[in-house]
Amino acid sequence: MKGQNRSYVVFLLPSLLGVSVFVLLPFLDVVRRSFMDVSGDEFCGLKNYQRVFSNQAFCLALGNTGKFLAVSVPLLLLLSLALANLVYFGVTKFYRNVCLLPMAIPVASLAFVWKMIFHRYGLLNSFLGLSTDWLNSSHAFGVLTASFLWKNTGYYTVLWLTGLEQIPGSLYEAAALDGAGVFAKFWYVTLPGLRPMASAAFILALIGAFKTFREAWLLAGEYPDTSIYMIQHVFHHWFRDMSMEKMSASAVVLVCIFAVMVYPFRKKGGGNPDTVQF
Repeated sequence: MKGQNRSYVVFLLPSLLGVSVFVLLPFLDVVRRSFMDVSGDEFCGLKNYQRVFSNQAFCLALGNTGKFLAVSVPLLLLLSLALANLVYFGVTKFYRNVCLLPMAIPVASLAFVWKMIFHRYGLLNSFLGLSTDWLNSSHAFGVLTASFLWKNTGYYTVLWLTGLEQIPGSLYEAAALDGAGVFAKFWYVTLPGLRPMASAAFILALIGAFKTFREAWLLAGEYPDTSIYMIQHVFHHWFRDMSMEKMSASAVVLVCIFAVMVYPFRKKGGGNPDTVQF
């Protein structure tokens, strides 16, 4: 047994070394820089954090990013869960073949299509006879959310389908014998069986929603409407100005926020999927 454990460690060493060199050490350096001045040589305490939280652009971007996560992640998970159940229980088979199609489209092409539709002189306004500037007004938030959902729903549908296939059919048969209807089966059989997949889907959706900067940039440019001014816009401007101390402090803040959001979805009980805590 000890020999097997040593062999596991040997195989894990390259990965552990890579994570340490390319993830852990850089992050520790970021934490160090967040407490240093512009030169990186003098300790300045919490001044960088004070500057970050007093920065109006950062507060706006943090609020917009949080709002986008709060809206898009639940919508994505619920919509994909509904579609997964429709596909799995045979209501429609066509979606199984096309659900991943949006993921095959490059982000630049996707943004070009959405700009053709939602431009002030685009297809939607031509069809409706309107002159609404969808991409340079508060409507841009809805456009960005719709774009995110359209591109990612198929992938998360497949994730839910994977979870559904792990639920024993005997549970549904037993529920049917007990007189359970469709809703009761979903509530007492499907949802508990999907708990392990739910934690992974939530974390992946959270990361995916946080990375929508590309779509926002391609749809509305470097200085978009304030409704879709995301945290990455601030990072881009600070990186251009070489404000490394503010970038470091804000990065630590974001890591702490993500840790708090992901913490309830951690696994307990030695990794047993039946003990995933919510």
